[in-house]
Amino acid sequence: DFRKLFKVKADFTTDMVKDDDHIERYAQFIASQVQAKDFKHFDASAVARVVEHGSWLAGDKQKLSTRFQEIGDLISESDYWAKRNGNGYVKASDVQNAIDHKIYRSNMIEERMQDVIKKNTIFIDTTGEKVGQANGLSIISLGDYYFGKPSRVTAMVGMGQKGVINIEREAKLGGPIYNKGVLILSGYMEGKYGGDKPLALNASLTLEQEYGGIEGDSASSTELYTILSALADAPIRQDLAVTGSVNQKGEVQPIGGVNRKIEGFYRTAKEKGLTGSQGVMIPKANIRNLMLDDEIIQAVEDGDFHIYAVKTIDEGIEILTGVPAGKQQKDGAYPPDTIHYLVDQKLSRLAQQLREYGGGHQHGKAA
Repeated sequence: DFRKLFKVKADFTTDMVKDDDHIERYAQFIASQVQAKDFKHFDASAVARVVEHGSWLAGDKQKLSTRFQEIGDLISESDYWAKRNGNGYVKASDVQNAIDHKIYRSNMIEERMQDVIKKNTIFIDTTGEKVGQANGLSIISLGDYYFGKPSRVTAMVGMGQKGVINIEREAKLGGPIYNKGVLILSGYMEGKYGGDKPLALNASLTLEQEYGGIEGDSASSTELYTILSALADAPIRQDLAVTGSVNQKGEVQPIGGVNRKIEGFYRTAKEKGLTGSQGVMIPKANIRNLMLDDEIIQAVEDGDFHIYAVKTIDEGIEILTGVPAGKQQKDGAYPPDTIHYLVDQKLSRLAQQLREYGGGHQHGKAA
């Protein structure tokens, strides 16, 4: 019966290409709202700010959102602020006021989250270095509003045969995509270091102080960095936060919500005190998605905050530790005093120790 009643199927998208034609359509939509609802006219700066916000909603500087109900609400609220401020036209500052107050009405949970981080109820370091610990980034969705927040990712390694142990999976908190991301780490480790020896490794991973369900693979690169750090005994910078999924070849893949994630760590770093070294490491493929607010752009321009874009795990681990990753030589070995050399040497020692124990040691210990 359903197919008899509804014979035509049409797909709708929430964004469109940002080109001259669609920017003009945005301007026409604003003009139609002004005429239909007797709003004040928008000057060029206000139209440009609405278009910019449309790209922010789309999460891509090369696209515009087609959520015209939300754009219409923004136009209406911008008109309110122009009238309240006694402006003859709606200006960019009026549009910004409307955006800021909409966020203020929706971000109570975000503000509370930042408050408990500031008070050290939730542990997040934004200075110093730690072995086997990094700042990951996640998204909290509240329906009509979502925001980014940092999460502490830790790894403990020892001798054993269990491989990578996902504590969230064991506790039934990890979703299937998150669990897949962790399983990929085992493939990377096997391919990188398992060619000449068995991997006698127990590596436990967790997102600390996360008590709800966890889904998505955007933390998988962060988790891999913590494992490499723990095995190489190489401290990771805590003034950086990391996002990006990884494949078995060590390529860092793009993720969603990159702008909210950057904004989330920036606010945390600002609350704890900007030092000029803090920043976020993102996949290089996400550069096209960057649509950051003016405050963060200014902080980057002033050198108070930094955004690093990487294509591979090797690039990322060098930024996080300051130690060269090391390129595999023709004989299969890695150059001394590089991350991969230190990891490979540690895994060789663990394999030798396991042979000496006769394979009977299953639990491992922190290392």
